[in-house]
Amino acid sequence: MATVLSRALKLPGKKSPDLGEYDPLTQADSDESEDDLVLNVQQKNGGVTNGKSALAEAPEPDSDTEAAGAAKPRPSEVAPEGYPCEPLGGLEQKATSSLVSYVRTSVFLLTLVISMALVLLCAFLIPCPPRDLHSTWSRRLGSQGGGDLSPLELADVNGDGLRDVLLSFVTSMNGSERGGSQPTATLVCLSGMNGSTLWSSPLPEEAQDITCLDLMPGSVAETVCLVTGTRKMLSAFNTTSGKAIWTLNPKSLSNGTLAAPVVVLPDLDEDGVRDLVVLAIGETQPDLCFLLVSGRVGRPLGRPVKYNVVGVGNLIGPQAYITAGGAVYILFGFGNIQAVALRDIFVQAQNRDSSPPSLLIEEPEWEKRRSVNLSELIDVYSDGVELLQLVKAPDSNSSNLLITTRQGLVLLWGQNLTSYWTLSLQGLRSQPTPGYFTEDQTLDFLLQTQDGVGMKKIMVVDGHSGTITWRHSVPCQMKETPSTSAVTSDRKSVFLFWAQSLSAASPETVSKPGGGWGAAAGQSSSPLTASHVRPSSVGINDLWKDAFYVTRTTGPSSEGHPPSLVISKLSLRWALMEGQMVQLKETPPKIGRGELRRFLSRIKFIDSPYQVTSF
Repeated sequence: MATVLSRALKLPGKKSPDLGEYDPLTQADSDESEDDLVLNVQQKNGGVTNGKSALAEAPEPDSDTEAAGAAKPRPSEVAPEGYPCEPLGGLEQKATSSLVSYVRTSVFLLTLVISMALVLLCAFLIPCPPRDLHSTWSRRLGSQGGGDLSPLELADVNGDGLRDVLLSFVTSMNGSERGGSQPTATLVCLSGMNGSTLWSSPLPEEAQDITCLDLMPGSVAETVCLVTGTRKMLSAFNTTSGKAIWTLNPKSLSNGTLAAPVVVLPDLDEDGVRDLVVLAIGETQPDLCFLLVSGRVGRPLGRPVKYNVVGVGNLIGPQAYITAGGAVYILFGFGNIQAVALRDIFVQAQNRDSSPPSLLIEEPEWEKRRSVNLSELIDVYSDGVELLQLVKAPDSNSSNLLITTRQGLVLLWGQNLTSYWTLSLQGLRSQPTPGYFTEDQTLDFLLQTQDGVGMKKIMVVDGHSGTITWRHSVPCQMKETPSTSAVTSDRKSVFLFWAQSLSAASPETVSKPGGGWGAAAGQSSSPLTASHVRPSSVGINDLWKDAFYVTRTTGPSSEGHPPSLVISKLSLRWALMEGQMVQLKETPPKIGRGELRRFLSRIKFIDSPYQVTSF
């Protein structure tokens, strides 16, 4: 306040250089008041003196401070007019700061360039996962040279995350020397991505079954494909290379031929690999024998075990069944179903009284059904059996027995072999297709029966009660057509069946000639055209949660030319969205095509949850 007052009054005089001399104005000027503190803080922080910038106001010549005789600055310390003088330390600090900023910028740019180079390198060197969206291709494999069997299997062979297609067929090759044709059998693996041939291997005879699995569960071993021939061939192939790992010596089946596909068993010889059993049949029907085979090297585990079986009808099985308690039985028969404990087969094959601990388990309810005189054969069902399927029991890892007879359908409890329900139905010859149709999370079954000339009836049976919950008739000239299903992530099933054309209940539908398949999810169906269909299979693309439908078809044979063989693959989600919608039953409210397409585009498919884990 004193300083401000002094300048305002323009008082003359100097400050006394003598510290001992008292000057009231100077002393007042040195006292720190509240206003002085405020002014000093502003001057230090912002270069402001009495509310004005130092750049805008130079010191007054008549001020008391100048009159006091302030020291004259040295030439090196003189600052340009209007700028405060800066010490040398500040310049050095500015130079250091500029150097640090330059280094930081250089490091940042260098890091950015290296990162971009690594990204581009990874983009070129690391392949992107295959985007198998439509998954649609068709491959013609030439002319079918004979053979009625058409085995088809799906497995990831090349490790790209997509299941590939394995099949066997018989072709005719012209013999140059004899001038004739010699049929040859071939095992072929096609890429699931584009249908190209990954590998092919010749077979000594026609194959009746291809089964791909891991014989060493829980290990990193590669998947093995077991190929069962129509006479004496049983071979294990490496799925990656297509080379045979081992082949069963045909002399082991000198008194018979293979009657059915190979069956996988638990590890009997304790070498870490699951073993196998095959059923051979002699020249006369009652001559049936089981042969245990090592899964590691393909050699017989003991001698053949013979059983005299009397029956009329189709050969049933063999199939391995594991009870809830862990007992293992083999189901088989002719027009009937009988069972034999795996323990009994092993003891006879090895000609000894002991067996592995895993085979000592018995199922009391099954053992009660042994034939008279405590025979090794157990009677399961004997009333005109046509087909036998093992289906997963609800809330259990065991199975129930679904039996197709000439009179209808029967479901047996796997625990005690008693009847759960029976459906009377004539003309049922095709294998029922399991899937989820109702809301009770119990497996239901799609059935196909003849319904007059050129027609067949499609129906769904409730797996809990055995009653028919849905049915519809479709035109179909083919006597036997395959059906299958795919499961969605919310435990619903899409059922796939074949028909020539579906009558439309809505004006959008256009009838198409020729064959086609229908996907029934609730009350809708989507037809596509195709030729005569042989086996078909549904696989899952785990990467995109999509399902694909693989079919093996043969075209009509012309005079002097065998029918052509065509393998096709189709994305199920894409086909459902792009296919023709046919409403098979009027159900309020009516669903529009746009709403249906949006619903189908959100469907996610998963692997079948109703497969029972074996061994």
